[in-house]
Amino acid sequence: MSTNLSKIFVARLIGLDVFDPLGDRLGRLRDVVVLLRPGSKPSVRTRPLVVGLVVEVLGKKRVFVPMTRVTSIDAEQIISTGLVNLRRFEQRGAETLAVGELFDRTVVLLDGSGTATIEDVAMEKSNNRGDWVISQLFVRRSQATGGLIRRRNQTLVVDWEDADDPSNAGPQPATQWIAQHEEDQAADIADELRDMPDKRKLEIAAELQDERLADVLEELPEDDQVFILTHLDNERAVTLLAEMDPDDATDLLNELPEAEAERFITMMEPEDAEDVRRLREYEEGTAGSLMTPVPIVLPPEATVAEALAHIRQEEVIPAAASAVLVCRPPLETPTGKYLGLVHTQRLLRYPPPEAIGNLIDRSIEPVSDQASLADVARELATYDLTILPVVNDQDRLVGAVTIDDVLDALLPEDWRTYDDGTPVRKVGKRYE
Repeated sequence: MSTNLSKIFVARLIGLDVFDPLGDRLGRLRDVVVLLRPGSKPSVRTRPLVVGLVVEVLGKKRVFVPMTRVTSIDAEQIISTGLVNLRRFEQRGAETLAVGELFDRTVVLLDGSGTATIEDVAMEKSNNRGDWVISQLFVRRSQATGGLIRRRNQTLVVDWEDADDPSNAGPQPATQWIAQHEEDQAADIADELRDMPDKRKLEIAAELQDERLADVLEELPEDDQVFILTHLDNERAVTLLAEMDPDDATDLLNELPEAEAERFITMMEPEDAEDVRRLREYEEGTAGSLMTPVPIVLPPEATVAEALAHIRQEEVIPAAASAVLVCRPPLETPTGKYLGLVHTQRLLRYPPPEAIGNLIDRSIEPVSDQASLADVARELATYDLTILPVVNDQDRLVGAVTIDDVLDALLPEDWRTYDDGTPVRKVGKRYE
């Protein structure tokens, strides 16, 4: 049987379900909001007050639950009064997120033993009124001083007053934050980044692997994309552009000043730069400007087994995996003569050695690279497609438009959030 706790470490709470008194689930705990307070004297450090919880409710929306409405906290669940304001959570004033902004901070231990990294914080009730404060830090010692020999990875618990104020620290690593979000989809990480201070966005971006960060960038609003890209060193920025889908990289480059965009393109590998330059030549709103130049393209002699192997590649997004496009060599866009497409569902009905040239659906006409967005959307809707081949005036395949490309173009710029700020999950992007 669970017991209401008067002291608990925050990391143990993250992910717990939050219920109302009737047992109905409100959501899941994602962070704890604390208020850093100056001491009554310069030499006195006042313990931070825990003012509330960040709870993820239905639809990935994050709301604020004041601690005054929390009636019970234990190792299995959190119970509140159920009176929750569903307005999207926004930090105010001196509010600090325990997981997002305290974890991974470096502090100086005031006993002179060196510095340490915060890995967890303990919160406990401080008075009969039920107020909660941050009382202790669980840290990993990272440095020894004074000639004392200590294990570099020594962990210990210290009182809040026995370490320098972490808000005075410099750059905050994101190692632990990234580990906690390792299983999250890129869209979920983007949702969290958009609400963080600019400094924290850059700290997390610095530690994400290139491929992972590229996926996250594709899910961020344009302003955040530009901010992160332009604050990275040139070499890494170019690497990220190469990791992104060419159409997404082109959209991002189009948001930069022309001279800066051209500088990045010049630094890219010739093959990647060529894809981007071709896409930038198209007028905005045409099929050519929306398409990806690297769909799955195979010759008619390829077998069903080969086609399915290409579809199974991890980097292929679900929309693009719905069909294989069949062309005469060369198979790089612009290809030889476009012959037609083969739906994945049809591939599953035939034996592995069957040539895909025998399975082509010739009823689906490709669209011109100069076709309008309205024409492309109409074709996708008419034939219930998630991908549509795009050809030039010589009937050579130059790319393909997927349903997510069209939705991006049709929806308003702020489509990623509802009117109240709730994030909208993006359609058709890759799964982690």
